[in-house]
Amino acid sequence: MLRALAAGARRCIRTMTTVTQKPEVVFILGGPGAGKGTLCRYIVERYGYAHLSAGDLLREERAKPSSEYGELIETHIRNGTIVPVEITCSLIDRAMQTSGNPHRRFLIDGFPRNQDNLDGWNKVMADKVILKGVIFCECSQEVCTRRCLNRGASGSGRSDDNEQSLVLRHQTYLKNTLPIIEMYERQGLVYKVDSMRTPEEVFQDVAEYFPKIGW
Repeated sequence: MLRALAAGARRCIRTMTTVTQKPEVVFILGGPGAGKGTLCRYIVERYGYAHLSAGDLLREERAKPSSEYGELIETHIRNGTIVPVEITCSLIDRAMQTSGNPHRRFLIDGFPRNQDNLDGWNKVMADKVILKGVIFCECSQEVCTRRCLNRGASGSGRSDDNEQSLVLRHQTYLKNTLPIIEMYERQGLVYKVDSMRTPEEVFQDVAEYFPKIGW
């Protein structure tokens, strides 16, 4: 009987540890059209992460008729500027809580994009999660632009897949996002991949990184 009670206690401890374990996060960063979303699909299939795209979450929120942020989000997306961090963090937090991912591992795609994003994340979310690393998809502006325009021509439904918005988005990326990537690189958290190659080739590089990232 004592053995049975001890075994039950151990199971209880393991269950409590699993429930209280902090979610693990990997940021996926790169320019617009760098292949972040495609890479995330490969990682999800192989490693069991849940993919949270900051852009997709914002677009879903914008599309809700009852959303108080819809018009504001649309203006920022159309102008290639960055949505206030409070909105983005709240959407990411909610998506993590409701994802149902059994491993509690998340790829956060396209965030943080500037210093304000980073400050907001550190204030609201940093203590709630374990940041495992940052995968940086390196891709030229020319290739990124071509991919986005092709995506728009094929009916992506995204209001920012046009030449005027892309110029603004690239400017925003170079001015605001690259410094964040460089900051994480100084902390030894960045894993770079040449995302101008095929998705399969890019994923092969990422697969070599994952033993270091941890999964």
